[in-house]
Amino acid sequence: MPIRKTVLKGSNFFKMRLSSTNLHYCYSSARTLSSSSSSLPWISPLYYRKGNPPPPLDEHEIKTKPKFITHERAIDMIVHEKDPQRALDIFNRVSEQKGFNHNSSTYATILHKLAKARKFKGVEAILGLLKYEPCGLNEGIFTNLMKHYSRSCMHEKVVEMFDLIRPYVRDRPSLNAVSTCLNLLVESDRIDLARKFLLNAKKCHKMKPNTCVFNILVKYHCKRGDLDSAFEVVEEMKKSKPSYPNLITYTTLMNGLCQGGRLKDAVDLFEGMIAKDHIVPDALMYNVLIKGFCQGGKVDQAKKILDFMKNNGCCPNLVNFTSMMNGFCKEGRIEEAMEIFEELKVSGMKLDAIGYTTLINFFGRAGKLEEALLLLKEMKDEGCKPDAVTYKVVIESLCREKNFNEALEMLEKLPYEGAYLDKASYRIALNCLCSSGEVEKAAWLLSLMLGRGFVPHYGTSNTVLVLLCEAGRADDAVTALLELLETGFKPEVKTWETLLETVCRERKLLPTFVLLDRLTEDVEIR
Repeated sequence: MPIRKTVLKGSNFFKMRLSSTNLHYCYSSARTLSSSSSSLPWISPLYYRKGNPPPPLDEHEIKTKPKFITHERAIDMIVHEKDPQRALDIFNRVSEQKGFNHNSSTYATILHKLAKARKFKGVEAILGLLKYEPCGLNEGIFTNLMKHYSRSCMHEKVVEMFDLIRPYVRDRPSLNAVSTCLNLLVESDRIDLARKFLLNAKKCHKMKPNTCVFNILVKYHCKRGDLDSAFEVVEEMKKSKPSYPNLITYTTLMNGLCQGGRLKDAVDLFEGMIAKDHIVPDALMYNVLIKGFCQGGKVDQAKKILDFMKNNGCCPNLVNFTSMMNGFCKEGRIEEAMEIFEELKVSGMKLDAIGYTTLINFFGRAGKLEEALLLLKEMKDEGCKPDAVTYKVVIESLCREKNFNEALEMLEKLPYEGAYLDKASYRIALNCLCSSGEVEKAAWLLSLMLGRGFVPHYGTSNTVLVLLCEAGRADDAVTALLELLETGFKPEVKTWETLLETVCRERKLLPTFVLLDRLTEDVEIR
């Protein structure tokens, strides 16, 4: 006896058949629901109240010939539908077309849509229907669901989705699915579940972990600084050919050793890998050593590694050059850093925003403002767009050299040129202006910040108000205070006292009354 498609609504189940005309109407309705529907409570996949007939059709819809919705069209509509409830409505309604059966692609699409919106009850209801569907599923549906459950910290559900692969896909899970599940558990620090999962995978699925699975454990131990446990895992890996350590294994171990300051052990491991296991290092592995030595203050050894890399047929990439430049900059060896920069350009590579920002920051801190600004210009000329960090470094360098006019000009004009400035750039400039006693410029920048939605530090705001009072600018101080109060700012008691004393001394009666009113409101709120 054929299985009828069942549509759930709440806890009620009923069987519904739509004529092709009614389907067209319902489908059109699903696409043209008013925006008010977004305020409706979430309804699980299969919820339609028994006895509710579809609304009557208008003349236009009766005359219009309904169109058959294909799988591709249904998928496209579900993907582009922002409201998960309406996406689910589309999914349910198209299934009522004569001759239409959902396939693995449509199921995968609606499950992804619901899981992304964290409508997990809907996901479970759909999975319940899938038990009775003949369409062939692939394990990718379940690995995707694992990731969504992991993001929602539902780690038991991650394992549950893995366990559903065999009954639904009708084949045992692949090692890729094992790796995905294990990695999600380890990254979430659920080692208890990870151990149970591995034991179950060996027992129930008769799986032998491969190199990829073991690498996840090595990465976990290295991340926690437990290198002894990491090496124990590696020894276990060497007992079987399918799990023998590879380039990723050694790179992970070397990175853990470098992070722990064990640079000599990292080099010994590197040499042993080449001599015993005949594994050829790549640019990423070399960069682990280069970066490790640079961070350890041994930039000359890092340079030797870079030279060794080039002499052994591995061309340095942008990351290698950037790490080397950064190492020289930290030690104040700007000429050697620029030599690396020139070598990079000769090799045909272009420095990225991180590399340029590193050099600009060094020149700025060294007091070589002109060189820093030239690098900023070169960066733009090369088509490399400066980011918020780059501009923060430049503005900080300008303020450090007391070049406030140019710093303020950049803060004012750059947003109109399409550049993004974060609050750090404004705050740095305001702090420098206050510490330098530039009251007028500080007041101007404060107004600019507030107008653009950036709020200064609490201490800086109090400092600006006091500086304005000390400069005899009571009106400006009161105006600034009122603007700050709108952001939720609550001045210190001493700041209130200074403000009231200043306006009273200057016989500013109206500002005095305004301040007293706000002070009274503030006391009442507290």
